Amino acid sequence: MITVYNTLGRVRQTFEPLEEGRVGMYVCGPTVQSAPHIGHGRCAVAFDVIRRYLTWRGWDVLYVQNITDVDDKIINRAAELGVTTEDLAAEMTERFLTSYRRLGVLDPDVTPAATHHIPEMIELIAGLVRQGLAYASGGDVYFRVRALEGYGKLSGRNVDELRIGARVEPGIDKEDPLDFALWKGAKPGEPSWPSPWGEGRPGWHIECSAMSAKYLGVPFDIHAGGADLIFPHHENEIAQSEGATGGPFARYWLHNGMVNLGGEKLSKSTGHIVDLAEAIETYGGPVIRLFLLRAAYRSPIEYSEASMRDARGSLDRLRSFVRRAPSAGPPDAAALDRFVASMEDDFNTAEALGAVFETVRQGNARLDRGGEAGPLIAAVREITGVLGIDLESAGLEGLAEPLAELAARYEVAAGSAEGMVRRLVAARTAARRSRDWSRADAIRDDMAGAGIVIEDSADGARWYRR
Repeated sequence: MITVYNTLGRVRQTFEPLEEGRVGMYVCGPTVQSAPHIGHGRCAVAFDVIRRYLTWRGWDVLYVQNITDVDDKIINRAAELGVTTEDLAAEMTERFLTSYRRLGVLDPDVTPAATHHIPEMIELIAGLVRQGLAYASGGDVYFRVRALEGYGKLSGRNVDELRIGARVEPGIDKEDPLDFALWKGAKPGEPSWPSPWGEGRPGWHIECSAMSAKYLGVPFDIHAGGADLIFPHHENEIAQSEGATGGPFARYWLHNGMVNLGGEKLSKSTGHIVDLAEAIETYGGPVIRLFLLRAAYRSPIEYSEASMRDARGSLDRLRSFVRRAPSAGPPDAAALDRFVASMEDDFNTAEALGAVFETVRQGNARLDRGGEAGPLIAAVREITGVLGIDLESAGLEGLAEPLAELAARYEVAAGSAEGMVRRLVAARTAARRSRDWSRADAIRDDMAGAGIVIEDSADGARWYRR
């Protein structure tokens, strides 16, 4: 029985989907004005793991994650760069998707782009206007916040205490300062579409309401995203969606905690970020994924070089364990039970990884005594598969430069990191066959210095990253 913390009501609840055996899940995707930072990776990994776990437990999950490709931030950034909003959004969308895949994140079942769903947004806005929950003013359309009873129920904010500020949208043509834009009238040089209220473009909040309803229906099971979206984005989604239908929108609201750097939240607007693609290039997708899963998804997590080195060591420990012996028989039942108990407690990946490393400890102890650990290794492989942690890749991220130096030193062809390792190992094997022990030992020692261990066996030389 899975229990989740539902931000709506701020309570722990048993997870019971609307339809037996099926789960509808919508995750707020990125606004693509610039390249992703590691905070985006945290959101992507957190909900990818939840999706993977639900699928592993037997549910058919329909996973939708949008792309916001029209927004004030995109328009402003495109103007700064002297490019079109379409070209900027397309380039950044590809960067996001590429980085997510390198983190082991599965592609969504549906990835709707906002600009492809303008008719659905206009229809939703028109319905709100007909009901008196929205009004046109000066070419814009605004939602009447005070007209909807219960506004603030997600964030716990009292509508009478809200004031114009950084998180409340100002506007000179509003009936009330708290009202937020559903449609924005066209301005020179900005992308726009025809509507009953004139040329313009959608507001940010209406985009997710329209796209989630199209692909999942209303209500649906899980709406997820970063904790920074609770107010105003998710609060406004609920208001406009429930105002339009008169019924509930999403049943379970899950929010991931922020990634901090030096004790401060990452932020594109302040430039206080860690570029996701650069971090992946330095440490590798599996290392970053493991780092992100070491905290429960709702908790904040602190990024640092030390934490990344620690995650690298943890990943190496997992890879070393599964290399010690082959998997044998079904996965150890007790290990799987510990994993399930952790994940069904609000998808607690921190405890789940603790269960994995306890299994590794037990398995290494058995192998050290000359015993069998096949079922334990099978369990680790099964669990890390559910968590999306890649144990099979070479794990050579960050070694391209030292390996290139060794390739030049020993006159083997340069290329990919793995290719250079294989050619250096082959050069060492050739040196041993010709009894050039000095060259063979030098290659072995230099590769060890670069972090690559070579082991000789009856089946030939094997290598792995230390």
